[in-house]
Amino acid sequence: MRIQIINGPNINLLGKREPSIYGSVTFEDYLAELRKKYADVQIDYFQSNIEGELIDKIQQVGFDVDGIILNAGAYTHTSIALQDAIRSVTSPVIEVHISNVHAREAFRHVSMISCACKGVILGFGLNSYRLAMEALKEALFTDFVSREEFISLLEGAD
Repeated sequence: MRIQIINGPNINLLGKREPSIYGSVTFEDYLAELRKKYADVQIDYFQSNIEGELIDKIQQVGFDVDGIILNAGAYTHTSIALQDAIRSVTSPVIEVHISNVHAREAFRHVSMISCACKGVILGFGLNSYRLAMEALKEALFTDFVSREEFISLLEGAD
């Protein structure tokens, strides 16, 4: 199994940036722990502060890997282009956030990419990535239905 983790802007500053929100562990240190825990999974990692590079990486790996874990950072709230990139590939994408974005500023409550992802995990600190790994590893996402299917099921239930 091969999983691609893609982190967006400012995730490279983990351990230094706002430790009261994001903690004091660097992502590289956490990634080493994740790779040790999931030794049977090839975990590839990419980080960029540039939106186009995130899109390029999704397009590059999105037909070959078993899943993508994406923390798009602030681009979550603004990028229709990332949404389009996620919709364009066949690999399932799980959106993750370290903090509970719904407990923060109002502008963080809207995600432009959630609607294109198989699932969203947020608010569990760096463990949000581990939970996403578990979801992908156990293929839990195969039992999920699309929003449209869910609404159709609700409309048909009396």
